[in-house]
Amino acid sequence: MRSNEGRGLGRMDAEAQRLLSSRAATRSDRSNRSPRSKDSDSSAASNSKGVKDPLKMIWRRGFTRLVLVSAILWILLILFALLFHLWSCHSSIIFLSALCKKDSKVLVMLDTMGLTPQPQHRCPIPLADEPDTIVIPEITPDTIPKTLSYIMEDEGGNNSEKSQPLFGGHQSWLQRENSFKLNTTTKVHCGFIKNGGAEMDAIDVQYAQKCKFVVASGIFDGYDTPHQPSNLSVRSKKLFCFLMVVDEVSLDFIKQNVTVREGSDGGKWVGIWRLVTLHHPPYDEPRRNGKVPKILTHRLFPHARYSIWIDGKMELIVDPLLMLERYLWRGKHTFAIACHKHHKSIYEEADAIKRRKRYARPLIDLHMKIYRYEGMEMWSLKKGTISDVPEGAVIIREHTTMTNLFSCLWFNEVNLFTPRDQLSFGYVVHRLEGAFKFFMFPNCEYNSLFILHRHIREHSSVIEWVKSLDEFKGNQSGLKETRGGLGLWTPYPGDLRSVELPSVKRTSPAG
Repeated sequence: MRSNEGRGLGRMDAEAQRLLSSRAATRSDRSNRSPRSKDSDSSAASNSKGVKDPLKMIWRRGFTRLVLVSAILWILLILFALLFHLWSCHSSIIFLSALCKKDSKVLVMLDTMGLTPQPQHRCPIPLADEPDTIVIPEITPDTIPKTLSYIMEDEGGNNSEKSQPLFGGHQSWLQRENSFKLNTTTKVHCGFIKNGGAEMDAIDVQYAQKCKFVVASGIFDGYDTPHQPSNLSVRSKKLFCFLMVVDEVSLDFIKQNVTVREGSDGGKWVGIWRLVTLHHPPYDEPRRNGKVPKILTHRLFPHARYSIWIDGKMELIVDPLLMLERYLWRGKHTFAIACHKHHKSIYEEADAIKRRKRYARPLIDLHMKIYRYEGMEMWSLKKGTISDVPEGAVIIREHTTMTNLFSCLWFNEVNLFTPRDQLSFGYVVHRLEGAFKFFMFPNCEYNSLFILHRHIREHSSVIEWVKSLDEFKGNQSGLKETRGGLGLWTPYPGDLRSVELPSVKRTSPAG
């Protein structure tokens, strides 16, 4: 019995040990199961729901990688193109710089984002410390000429032309030649021929009579809106008249885009600027109209003793009284203008104008041939001037008879030939044979006087794209101006056929 009981207990112990070892083996098997086994299990489970095609999975992964790689390559290509564009625009290699469009939308966008390298073209201006301490000097005495008067009747032209007087008059070649001869008493063409256009409102004429110190600017054909000067002293605000000359198109445009208030006398104001409207613009070309207030400031505002001209797209950031002290009174000058950043010769400037299509190429060439025939040489150190080409966006003047005469002669060249006034400035200086003294200050100071804003819209004229004089024949295309530049169509007294323009070496990437 006992033996049977012992055997029964032995069997129970053996069975218990078997169960325990079986459970331990099961746990060990579960813990040691490989990922592959798990994948097999999951695959089996998924197969129960639906089998996935391995080729489809590989294709999807490959397509995703292809899209990502393509996107990265496109981004790199675009970055490379932008970097090349920027590099070419600032390259000293003429071929590459010629490929760059300075006014391209890409460059404008990058410039707006602050991604274009800015040239170091500004420098400190040695200004006086305090406007209130500046002593205004006595008027510079006139020497030669002592008296200057103006031709007011349009005497030239044929009968049909006489029916419509020209603002600049029909100046003959002989009158032009005699105008460069200095005499004690001088009478010259100087715009504002009777019934030739550019009339001011009576209230503006009356207002300008009290203006002895003038900051003048101009906007034509709705290119800009007035930019308010900054850093003005209380003294300058009281001393200066800020006069913005506009045509009727620009006046309407300004009214639509900025607040224009009306003064007690009926005058129109935008901030500190008084808008002076010129009715009946004298020229077909807006750029030529803009030369009237720019060059003939003394004719528009004859009571002004001093004037500072700034282009309409500029925001003046220097007190005008400090400018007069720096550029006129300190060196006892009566006329100051900045030198051009790149060009010293008018022939270099003419070449750049043609490249940039800023006026008809054949008319630029004809203009330069006349100057070449009349003895205008390339600029050199022998001339005794810093440059023949100015930056004309800022002009600082005391209205003496000599500076007024120079302005008249300069304007007459713009009236007779092309509206590119930088081409004729140096020529008039040359013709006066050293009698006209002026201060041409560094270009880096010029760029420190203002903030340059972009035009709201760019000027565009079909005449800028003309490539040959044949396109003007018969004037059927409407390209030929009817009221300006007539000196290019009037038979010239000299033989220009043998005149060759000097070769120009492009020393800068200036467009």
